[in-house]
Amino acid sequence: MNFLKQLWSWFGSIAISFVLVVFLGVFVFQSTKVMGHSMDPTLHDSQRVYVSKLSHTFNYEPNYEDIVIIDSRVDLKRTFKNDLLDSPLLSLFTKGDDKHVWIKRVIGKPGDHLEMKDDKLYRNGQLLEEPYLNEAMRANGNKEWTVPEDHVFVMGDNRNNSMDSRVIGYVPLDHVLGKKLF
Repeated sequence: MNFLKQLWSWFGSIAISFVLVVFLGVFVFQSTKVMGHSMDPTLHDSQRVYVSKLSHTFNYEPNYEDIVIIDSRVDLKRTFKNDLLDSPLLSLFTKGDDKHVWIKRVIGKPGDHLEMKDDKLYRNGQLLEEPYLNEAMRANGNKEWTVPEDHVFVMGDNRNNSMDSRVIGYVPLDHVLGKKLF
């Protein structure tokens, strides 16, 4: 009987720990791995970064130049189920595909007018100083965007080798899953 009590105690401790880790991963912070070279030279392929999920949990709008993780499936209506399935711990037990989770930099916020001309990027008429870029951007023509309400515009630091808002469009704020801590 004592063995069963001890077994139940162990099981309870493990279950509480599991719930706590899932809670922290969904609502507070998580670790994620950089996949690809779109954020070179700031972040490198296979580098691990730690992300605060509080901005997603409390619906904070990110700041300019914040490095964020996003759900690139911008046409998907995100639900709490998506947040659970994107949790690193739960994804170990599911066939979760994290290829839709991208790391990018916030370039435009709601209402901003962005313009790419002569291989330079302007926000609301002001040339952006971007010392973090990998190399000079090759824009292949002039382009303009106006960021709609409740969306952001994101780009990789390796502009010539990045899938970002220029390809997928504006990112809904609820698809901004967190902000890079370190």
